[in-house]
Amino acid sequence: MKPAPGGGLFSAEQSPMVRLGNSVLALDAQANDVADAVRIRDALDPLLIEDALWHASPADLAGLRRHITAMEHAVDAADPVAFVHANWRLHAAIAAISPNVLLSSLYTHLLDLIESHTLTVLPTSEQPLGEYIAHRHELHRDLVDALDRRDRDEALRLIHEHHTSLQSSEDHAAER
Repeated sequence: MKPAPGGGLFSAEQSPMVRLGNSVLALDAQANDVADAVRIRDALDPLLIEDALWHASPADLAGLRRHITAMEHAVDAADPVAFVHANWRLHAAIAAISPNVLLSSLYTHLLDLIESHTLTVLPTSEQPLGEYIAHRHELHRDLVDALDRRDRDEALRLIHEHHTSLQSSEDHAAER
């Protein structure tokens, strides 16, 4: 929209990024899309880990460690909601390291979609919730340590374990 003489309402073609963002926002209306968003997010994690291995600066790594500390405080306080939010902020910070704007943007939109549909944090396996979040904290701390050492094999192993342990808990919940 342009004000003043010669102005008016004009229609411009949407860029691919705007169309993608609108498509992701359209997913928000369907609850089953959350599971799909988690699955896609998990598939993108190794790409972001690769980017972080190559591009993380000392300042980026210090920022990741601050999120790990927030996760640790949430574990100590037995606050699973604060833990999950700190976890999402850690993942968003890892995504922000990527020089690939499309990858980072898509990942962040997926995190936002997942977060907007999360009502509470409940245990999903036989393991008590406190033990589970403590284990997840250790896994994420080890992942950041591997990124700091630029240990590709360990970082990729840990992100695979991240998905496997999460999937295992979801499988137990589905069996109930």
